[in-house]
Amino acid sequence: MILPKKQLSMSESFLGFGSFLLRNLKSPTPIDNLWINYKTALKNKEYIVKFSFDEFIATLDFLFMIGAIKETEEGVMRNEIEESNR
Repeated sequence: MILPKKQLSMSESFLGFGSFLLRNLKSPTPIDNLWINYKTALKNKEYIVKFSFDEFIATLDFLFMIGAIKETEEGVMRNEIEESNR
């Protein structure tokens, strides 16, 4: 589920979903707002795969483990890749 493979497309993997979430973290964002942004994108067919909230949290955990995001003291997620490119 983390990486795409023959039977699992990139969009269905945590890696693909994680890249979508990172693109939506242009500035520090509360987790609730990030979830709402994903649900809106799903509704508008901007992202085609439906993930549960548990899978969403698991994807955030994955991104945190690889150092792509950090949580601030205010409880918002920050894109570490964007921050390091500034």
